[in-house]
Amino acid sequence: MTHWQQRKAIGDAHEQRVAAALEARGWTVQRCGQGTYHPAIQQALARTTSALRWFPDLIAARADEVITIDAKDRMPSTTSNRYSLSNAAIQAGLLFTGIHAPTPLYYVLGDLKVLTPAEVLHYTAHARRAHSGAYHFVSTRHAHHFDEVFGSTQTRAAS
Repeated sequence: MTHWQQRKAIGDAHEQRVAAALEARGWTVQRCGQGTYHPAIQQALARTTSALRWFPDLIAARADEVITIDAKDRMPSTTSNRYSLSNAAIQAGLLFTGIHAPTPLYYVLGDLKVLTPAEVLHYTAHARRAHSGAYHFVSTRHAHHFDEVFGSTQTRAAS
């Protein structure tokens, strides 16, 4: 199994976990984005800088509310209490939310905490970035709890 295949398997498992957590809170969830494309298209996209590489993984609806999710696993650092998110993903996320407003885009991280592209940029605007500038490092304390953003399973049971 290649490194990319290993990362994809981890990502697919995280997407399924996020989808199940949303469904438990009353959301209807559909996969979308790169993970749904033919492998040849996925491989071609991996060699480009197209924003399609960072298209959301999931779209969900509850009543008349529509949201999109980019499930990002392996993001919290075990030693620094920070999430590491690529600048390219953040730029694509900002572009996506601008074009598709008012539909929000949420990053659901490996610990099921939540941030938006704008929050990542806000929390890192004055921070020292890596020399390459390829990543934003966000303190885990800035992330929102999953239930705060998407509702709780108890709320679902009560409705």
